[in-house]
Amino acid sequence: MRDPGSELNKLREDNLYRELKYGASATGRTFHSGDLSLLNFSSNDYLGLGANEAIKEAVTETIASYGVGSGASRMLSGGTTPHLLIEKETASFFGKDSSLFFANGYGAALGTLGAILQKGDTVILDKLCHASLIDGSRLSGATVRTFPHNNIENLKTILNSINKENQKEKRILIVTEGIFSMDGDVPPIKEIIKLKEQHQTLLLLDEAHSFGIIGESGKGFAHRENCIKGVDFLMTTFGKSAGAAGSVTVSSRTCTELILNRARSFIYSTAPMPSQAAAALAGLRLIKGKLGEERRGTLHRNIDHLCNELQISRPQGAIIPLIIGDELHALKIAENLHREGILAPAIRYPTVSKGSARIRITVSANHSEKDIAFLVKKIKKSLNNI
Repeated sequence: MRDPGSELNKLREDNLYRELKYGASATGRTFHSGDLSLLNFSSNDYLGLGANEAIKEAVTETIASYGVGSGASRMLSGGTTPHLLIEKETASFFGKDSSLFFANGYGAALGTLGAILQKGDTVILDKLCHASLIDGSRLSGATVRTFPHNNIENLKTILNSINKENQKEKRILIVTEGIFSMDGDVPPIKEIIKLKEQHQTLLLLDEAHSFGIIGESGKGFAHRENCIKGVDFLMTTFGKSAGAAGSVTVSSRTCTELILNRARSFIYSTAPMPSQAAAALAGLRLIKGKLGEERRGTLHRNIDHLCNELQISRPQGAIIPLIIGDELHALKIAENLHREGILAPAIRYPTVSKGSARIRITVSANHSEKDIAFLVKKIKKSLNNI
């Protein structure tokens, strides 16, 4: 029998061992751990709404009305008005007929993919899709195919090969992301939709890192590109730009009903707390309001400033990867930054492919110009010390 201690030692030898960090943060700008205070360039709280008073008040008021727990699965008795409201408003916001609220993005991915796919179907993913999308695809029982990142020609080849087979009663689903979580780039969505329509497939787009920060009113990448009609399933999370938690899959009413009846992560989980749904709703309303517009402007100015100072290409969103390559070197740079007062972790295999370790910097609307200048100075110093 394998010794777990030996497995952990192997992870250490390969510079792939991970440890949890515990801290208390008032905003997305800083990370406090004991007496240590770090500038936080690791949070996905892009708009700095995590400590927003309107969201905190929504939670407090909902707890006063509904209590803390939800009591049961939504399929039994766990559904409340806050759950209904977040679903109605997200469907309207994204321009679709219907929406289903999950406790988190991982649960939404597993539930959605498991509901719409089955044995005999085919799911085709961009190779850099998030682990939750990969896991959901594998667990669905469908045949899983991947194409090199944003490689339209390879996707076309895969679709041509599938359509040569007997697929009349089978479902084909293409999966990609609005902004990719580790590289910060976007897909050639219009070309993907064109292929989708030619081959009569479906498309799932994960807008987790694009919702709130791009597109009109923060509606995300598909809306910015004016192609939301070509997206059959839109997923996003409220744990990033919205400053809360939870996730939705937005689709047609028929597809939502199918997910509702088949998504195991939805059916067999206790419902998210009503206060969580209320927090997500408050975050959504902030995103599409005046404050959201102001925060998006500040965020994009911060991104521009950082990229100009580092003399690197400007990403589509708030994720700025500094590719290092070697895992040990990436760890040393992250440790150097930590000693200098900056939290910007090393991202390593299996989150990214071997040999492509990186420092993943995420920028927030809460960061000041002084914060950005400090980060630039310490990054340059850390890179020179390796």
